[in-house]
Amino acid sequence: MCGIVGYIGNREATTILLEALKKLEYRGYDSSGVAVVGGGSDLRVVRSLGYISNLESRIKPTGATTGISHTRWATHGVPSEENAHPHMDGSSSIAVVHNGIIDNHLALKQELSGKGHTFLSQTDSEVVPHLIQEEYEDNGGDLLEAVRSAVGKLKGSYAIVVVHKDHPDMVVSARMRSPMVLGKGVNEGFVASDVTALLKYTNRFLYMEDGEIALLTRGDIHVETLEGETVDRELTSVDWAEEDAEKGGFDHFMIKEIFEQPQSLHQTLTGWRSDEEGLSRELLRARMMRVIACGTSYHAGLVGRCLFEKFTSLPTQVDMASEYRYANSTLDDSLVLLMTQSGETADTIAAAREARRRGMKTIAVTNVVGSTITRESETSLHLRSGPEIGVAASKTFTSQVMMMYLLSSHMGYQMGRISKDEHDAIQTNLRYVIRAVEGILNDVSRIKEQARWLSKARDAFYIGRYINFPTALEGALKMKEISYIHCEGYPAGELKHGPLALLTEETPIIALISDDHTYDKMLGNVGECSARSSPVLAIAPEGDREVKRYTDRVITYPRIDPLFSPIPISVILQLLAYYAAKERGCEIDKPRNLAKSVTVE
Repeated sequence: MCGIVGYIGNREATTILLEALKKLEYRGYDSSGVAVVGGGSDLRVVRSLGYISNLESRIKPTGATTGISHTRWATHGVPSEENAHPHMDGSSSIAVVHNGIIDNHLALKQELSGKGHTFLSQTDSEVVPHLIQEEYEDNGGDLLEAVRSAVGKLKGSYAIVVVHKDHPDMVVSARMRSPMVLGKGVNEGFVASDVTALLKYTNRFLYMEDGEIALLTRGDIHVETLEGETVDRELTSVDWAEEDAEKGGFDHFMIKEIFEQPQSLHQTLTGWRSDEEGLSRELLRARMMRVIACGTSYHAGLVGRCLFEKFTSLPTQVDMASEYRYANSTLDDSLVLLMTQSGETADTIAAAREARRRGMKTIAVTNVVGSTITRESETSLHLRSGPEIGVAASKTFTSQVMMMYLLSSHMGYQMGRISKDEHDAIQTNLRYVIRAVEGILNDVSRIKEQARWLSKARDAFYIGRYINFPTALEGALKMKEISYIHCEGYPAGELKHGPLALLTEETPIIALISDDHTYDKMLGNVGECSARSSPVLAIAPEGDREVKRYTDRVITYPRIDPLFSPIPISVILQLLAYYAAKERGCEIDKPRNLAKSVTVE
């Protein structure tokens, strides 16, 4: 979940490394560092605790045109300058940045210590440069072969980039179960853990795959397997623009991305047409749906369960990716939907491999073309939401939910479970959803007012029923992620089975109400909470007068078909979380202990 950038070219390396690294700070911000070679000096490493701005204040240009950089989200070892990357070998000749986890680092460290190596950090990553140093000497000073030999002894996951003081004309990278992308410019090469870091410099990328090693020089990118076979893979052009990864005048990336949702939803809806044409009719033979995801994507999958069961009549199960591999399931007639906005979520990728091993058909739903999940699945559906920088997902969540409507209704129509008129009505309602989101964003004053009130809470419950129970889970997650208010999402009918014991006049309830078959029951649940003195904030459709009998705190959304209410309600909940966190002075785009793309298991 850390950020990596490497550069080789003819420009000042530190400038490019720092500018690119800032685009990846959402991937980790415990510490950061830079290593450069060339420019008339030996290997120079500068590291700093905290944000990249701290590092930037300590760096001066050196004239070096080759280097690597890293921003860290701690796994092994506390955040500290000693544990920051890049790490060096004992001779201070080699510098390495690493993402992932080296499972056998303790055994390697013990072996290397026995050979006289001294370690200065608590990290698993530090074994890599020391191991490369050993292999460098054994391979006669060939850096590429030294890295190849070294990574062959590693167990676990890694994306590493290496520079050597005696080889300022090359950068070496290797990947295993951790994302790495190579970029090609004019007489310069780039490497990063995410394309957003490099959009300012190139839009031509090559995505490395597991078990590959790359040699970057000023004029070329050469990729091989660890066994030495040349990889002939074309560069991919990415249509994201640099400004897509900028704040554009907003205070935070999160609020910018919340306000981008009419556009991102439209892009998902219109882009679906090309994905739909590529779907195989074999998918329609499935006798069960299985959705696998983590975090926010898991909540989108829970919405999908309601939709698949409604439109296709297929029994649908939603699994947390981190638990899926431990389930004893061998059904080979299930269609497995793997949802990950980054396409690099380690647990979801592992689940994809396990599903295929079990003989299941797999579809990936992701926002990143060319990401690992697209190569681990038979079919891919792309959200087309544009880059999302804020750690707390917003526009990718609503696009995932929209994709659930699109895919489930497509399958239901193809299977003969819904009519063409019903299918077309779903498409029409999705266009109404986009207008409803625009209407919410046109006036957020009421939401800001309620966010100020919520910001004073210590605990809160989000409740919903049927298709808005997952929405409650997602709303609670957003609030706890960025405001640090303890929140729980619950099916409203479950309150009486325990949580009512926690309700007091200081425990707000956020009740998600839609005008469907659960409406009367939801009003009853709101009444239960009010009767126990808990203040209730209702999110209800416009024109609802009944809910005001139970609470004066109401935020309304444009009245639409209640089946489609999760998207506009989710936008309101995102805004509530954002403005509450802002009121509390929280680091909204960089919530503590979290990172955007979870690339370790």
